[in-house]
Amino acid sequence: MTAPTRADHVVICVFDGLRPDMLTPELTPNLSRFARQGRWFREARSVFPSMTRVATTSIATGAPPAVHGIVGNAFLFPQAAVGHVLDTSRAADIALAESATGGRFVTAETFGDRLAAEGRRLAVVHTGSAGSAHLINPRARANGHWTFSILGRDHTPTPEAVEEVTARFGPPPARALPRFDEITYATEVFVGHVLGTMRPDAALIWFNEPDTSYHYKFLGAPETLAVLGHVDAAFGRILDWIDSRPDAERWAVIAASDHGQISSRGEVPIVERLREAGHPAFAASARTLAGAAISVTGGNMGEIRVLDGDAGRRDRIAAWLAEQSFTGMIFSPARNEVEGQAPGSFALSLVGLDHARQPDLVYVLRSSEEPDPFGLPGLGLITGGVPVGGGMHGGLNRLELNTVLICRAGDLTDGRVSSAPAGIIDIAPTVLDLLGVPPAASMRGRSLVRGHGAGRVTTFETGTAAFRQKLVRAEIGSLSVTLQGGAVA
Repeated sequence: MTAPTRADHVVICVFDGLRPDMLTPELTPNLSRFARQGRWFREARSVFPSMTRVATTSIATGAPPAVHGIVGNAFLFPQAAVGHVLDTSRAADIALAESATGGRFVTAETFGDRLAAEGRRLAVVHTGSAGSAHLINPRARANGHWTFSILGRDHTPTPEAVEEVTARFGPPPARALPRFDEITYATEVFVGHVLGTMRPDAALIWFNEPDTSYHYKFLGAPETLAVLGHVDAAFGRILDWIDSRPDAERWAVIAASDHGQISSRGEVPIVERLREAGHPAFAASARTLAGAAISVTGGNMGEIRVLDGDAGRRDRIAAWLAEQSFTGMIFSPARNEVEGQAPGSFALSLVGLDHARQPDLVYVLRSSEEPDPFGLPGLGLITGGVPVGGGMHGGLNRLELNTVLICRAGDLTDGRVSSAPAGIIDIAPTVLDLLGVPPAASMRGRSLVRGHGAGRVTTFETGTAAFRQKLVRAEIGSLSVTLQGGAVA
């Protein structure tokens, strides 16, 4: 089958957290055969922080956080959340943020916005959090679009989509881990209702696996591998439906993940450590900042915001972080193109995080490519949130940033594996290009069907006498992709 440069329909299938090195004929036969039919951008990357809601918004906008403004899964945003850190997974916090910003919490146009401007339609089936379902098309209602959330009508900007689906397919299944039943239900809705009945110009399904099982069942565990096979079979069903159609050549398909994961090998109680160092800190999960000098978010990276007006506290915290054996990287607002204002830190602009909402500091915990107990490369530290041994993401380890990105469209039908610079920010402009819709001016990615060259790879280094860090970035034209970063051994 040879697909045209232009398509009548574009189907996007996102596998949350899927590591491309776990895409094999044995584990994922359908994704593997799809890779042989399309073009696999094997060195594709997420954005930083490599967290789901940040990446979701970058997929939607074709831009990094510096453009779209979602600077973390959780971040201090007093304009909307007074007295606590905004949690973008929560429907209530998303509502606060949209209300405070007049519906512009995402500060860039999305591919959904561009489609709507041209009278085109986007339909989404989502199995992730309320925030993720919202951020993939935040103005879905105004755009006349359709977003179904498996979590129910209170978790989507278009609750009528849930009513429509449950009337036809019955209520979604009860939650269980791994998410076998949710995958089956969502696929039934996507194939039977969205593709089979609605026939929108663009259709997106977001699978919450293997990410959830990576976190709580561990990356190489039998249950995780089983659910990975299950979600691959779901993709096979979608692919078979498309390929059985008489106009199959008019359907473009993109398979992607939003980030990768690495396994955790230990926990760092960073809030307690900061308190011991004289910096009264409150974690985002506390849901209150009363009495705090700083706010801290966590995982395997997080932001730090100074709340008490102490102008020198940021630099003292940065100096303290540089002395800790668990610290992998430190970022702060830019002093120049490479260095941050805090001594020894990188500039947030270097990794596309220099939005007006940027924090005072960002830390990344130390990681490596050592094998985990299942023999998979990638080990790091966490501040909590998942059991030790579970998967985590957010940082700049190559294995966290590396994403699945396979496109079957245009000339991308030759089964080649490309090492060209590419990323999740290329998805939105590719969808629009295939449908003949001009990209938004705010988009920083490029259409995959237009071709990519080799690009230029640059390594940056900075730090203090006791702490050094490096970051590797690829650039081609206006496209900038962070490949990896970490502490210098």
